[in-house]
Amino acid sequence: MNQINSVCVYSASSTKIDAVYFQAAETLGRLLAGHHIRLINGAGSIGLMCSVADAVLKNGGEVTGVIPHFMVEQNWHHTGLTELIEVESMHERKQKMADLSDGIIALPGGCGTLEELLEIITWKQLGLYLNPIVILNINGFFDPLLEMLGKAIDENFMRRQHGDIWKVAQTPEEAVQLLYETPVWDISIRKFAAI
Repeated sequence: MNQINSVCVYSASSTKIDAVYFQAAETLGRLLAGHHIRLINGAGSIGLMCSVADAVLKNGGEVTGVIPHFMVEQNWHHTGLTELIEVESMHERKQKMADLSDGIIALPGGCGTLEELLEIITWKQLGLYLNPIVILNINGFFDPLLEMLGKAIDENFMRRQHGDIWKVAQTPEEAVQLLYETPVWDISIRKFAAI
């Protein structure tokens, strides 16, 4: 069982999405607080990013948000977090969130969420991030991406071993459980990074 003290959650900032996604974010936030797991996220004040943070805080948990200065200047940041870390760039934001986390959970989202997820998968493939990555596939949202990753493996754009980089959960409960059960990545996997 992994020692999980903090988890970075990638998620949407859209407010126009189906209620099922908000319900999943709220459930995830409640579970993280119940397990005494600090949430690390992008400090957004709307969408799933806000919902998961609010649920953690409402249930007695702690949230560290990481956000670039330009977003704070636009008042896009959540003002009620336990800790707010301002950084210079989106690149620094992603690095800081990864550095602070013992695992990653990806909720559904748009280009930003998908980009963060694919980058952390790449980092893990290269041995730069070793902790669990869980894709929370609410409502089958990630099915096309998972199919694409499978195709990349089938056609030898990725090694078969890289299919173990991420785990897929259908519910928030399963996502949290996978954080504890997924082995930390073996650094020797770097040898599989290039084909």
